[in-house]
Amino acid sequence: MTAISTRRARALLAVTTLLVAFLPFSPALAVTPAPTTTILSDVATQAPARGAEVVRVTQVAERQVDLAVRSQALGGRTVNVRLLTPDGWDPADRRQHWPTFWLLHGCCGDYTSWTGATDVEELNSLRKVLVVMPEAGWNGWYSDWWNHGEGGDPAWDTFHTVELRQLLERDWAASSNRVVAGLSMGGQGALLYAARHPGMFKAAAAYSGSAHPLLNDESVNRIMGFFAGQGNDPLRVWGDPVAQRDIWEAHDPYFLAHRLKSIPVYLSCGDGTAGPLDPPGRTDALEADFNRQNHALAAELRRLGAKQLTTNFYGPGTHAWAYWQRELHASLPMLLGALGVKG
Repeated sequence: MTAISTRRARALLAVTTLLVAFLPFSPALAVTPAPTTTILSDVATQAPARGAEVVRVTQVAERQVDLAVRSQALGGRTVNVRLLTPDGWDPADRRQHWPTFWLLHGCCGDYTSWTGATDVEELNSLRKVLVVMPEAGWNGWYSDWWNHGEGGDPAWDTFHTVELRQLLERDWAASSNRVVAGLSMGGQGALLYAARHPGMFKAAAAYSGSAHPLLNDESVNRIMGFFAGQGNDPLRVWGDPVAQRDIWEAHDPYFLAHRLKSIPVYLSCGDGTAGPLDPPGRTDALEADFNRQNHALAAELRRLGAKQLTTNFYGPGTHAWAYWQRELHASLPMLLGALGVKG
């Protein structure tokens, strides 16, 4: 264990019992020490619950820490949040809080997606920020679900922007200086969170994001197909696109463009044909649809007078990790600049 890890463990030992456990590693990781799991005692016996509480801490790799968080917004369920920690990070040091980069996964992925499929852990420019990669459900869509007017579990928006935000800033050395980025479903999430919570994020980036799901019938039908994944009732998420049109518009970045025009926004997408990082002849209707949606959002932002919009509509390219890793690299100067961090 490194000196930083040792200090971190000592700080946690003040309120925890240290146990050793072995969890699967992401295939993208190099050989690292066995994960160290710290199980926290019941927080209710220490302090009143504040919406979410950490019940387990796992040191996955030198700079990767997984928090198992029990959430009221998710019906009391426990979900995971991966932190990629900056050099010198010590949550026990209450004097320092780090610029925070929220990095959101896409549909059918989870909180391990970015570290498992990209080189995000190897980027030196991210050694000065706290990277937060939260679980958002296989098919959660970064939304508080309508649930036929009943609301309640899952409330992913509330979990992330209220419960997790407060928890990280209170106990895990996150600051209120934040940016957000994501891919596909997470790209939509990044745009939604920046728009629906003005002032929370200083910049947003979406890679192949669902940027205007109400664009046309094809776009509506496609996202409804995602909503129906794993046997889910698709109307639970945002309701019916006609009867609950107001809810749909409240979760469509195009209709929230007026709230995005004043911050730096990065949009990128391929056109769904085979690109330089694809096998020859591959086509992708999903990427082609999202490409049209991103063009529509960019046009609306420009119409509204957005001065800090960056687009990379790179033509040939499909819905694939090779492009999202490349776009993460390309967008980092903008995102880190918004945080005031030199890359």
